[in-house]
Amino acid sequence: MSSQPSEDARIAASPLVAWLQQREREIVGTIREMVKRESPSSDKQAVDALGAWLAERFRAAGATVTMHPAVKYGDHLQADFPGEGERVLLLGHFDTVWDVGTLKTMPWREEKGRLWGPGVLDMKTGIAQMLFAVEALRAVRGHLPRPVTVLLVTDEEVGSGSSRRITERVAKDCAAVLVLEPSFGLHGALKTARKGVGAFIVTVIGVASHAGLDFEKGASAILELSRQLLKVAEFPDVEQGITVNPGVIRGGTRNNVIAAEASANIDVRITKLAQASEIEKKIRGLIAVDRRCKIMVEGGLNRPPLERTEAVARLFGIAKKAGAELGLSLDEAAVGGGSDGNFTAALEIPTLDGLGAPGEGAHAVNESVLVEQIVPRTALLARLIEEV
Repeated sequence: MSSQPSEDARIAASPLVAWLQQREREIVGTIREMVKRESPSSDKQAVDALGAWLAERFRAAGATVTMHPAVKYGDHLQADFPGEGERVLLLGHFDTVWDVGTLKTMPWREEKGRLWGPGVLDMKTGIAQMLFAVEALRAVRGHLPRPVTVLLVTDEEVGSGSSRRITERVAKDCAAVLVLEPSFGLHGALKTARKGVGAFIVTVIGVASHAGLDFEKGASAILELSRQLLKVAEFPDVEQGITVNPGVIRGGTRNNVIAAEASANIDVRITKLAQASEIEKKIRGLIAVDRRCKIMVEGGLNRPPLERTEAVARLFGIAKKAGAELGLSLDEAAVGGGSDGNFTAALEIPTLDGLGAPGEGAHAVNESVLVEQIVPRTALLARLIEEV
């Protein structure tokens, strides 16, 4: 296939680009408003305040907005735009990893060709892209080529426990899912594969005793957990994409007490769903070396992997062709982190991730987005809505 777009393709793309270029400052202003409305996953009041603001923006753009109530986290936002034909889902989240008050040390700013601030990359720029891609299509084409649903959840950064069922239910009525999580790297590769993510807690219950007076009567949970973690260290298979990482350990009460309890939080990443049962079997099959100790295992696979299926590859092909119209040379990448796109891909709904504008520093103090890429990436999203 030629990488050069046809003249007809260029003509189709150029009015969208021109419309968006005229509104670049408006797009930046929308991103600024979102970044300044801090929305950490754990602060329902703050997240709901941003949700109310977003709901008004999407209503003004012509959507019917539904708020899905959540008790612990912010209410999830669904915006439905009418059209004829098969529906496409634009998927994302508006919770962040940054506490309220982070703006004092990571202020919003625009400099060196970038936008900076907490949540600007992950993923408030992507939300602005959704809004303006739809508005561009309605303004330039006069109508949307198909029904479009925007789903923005509020607990993605903490596992999507309250939103997963909503995401899966909405996605089942859609022909394709376009995920506006950040693209990969400053070159902006789209994500055609993501690892599945599991979270386990291994707890050891030992026998407490006085470390000086009754040392031999105790069974140290800390020592037993250490033995188990040496076993866990044998579980990764990096060549097959399986990683197992004990990230947090806890245990004991005082120096002079044989520890009665210790635990480890273990992160698991897999590339194929078929790997899940094997690794889970290994973790749940841990047996105590000191038989006076007991082992309990909680947790499991949180997100299935987004595998590069033929349907995903087809979507990337459409994106690559549409990108060429816009002067974008798009690559693809497989990444270790998960997103809500993992859920929709596991339902065998064609899913393409990483459509957000390029930048760097997600979850880091240098979080930023390349300004010059926002318009072309928004135009790319508009073309995908037309073509998928």
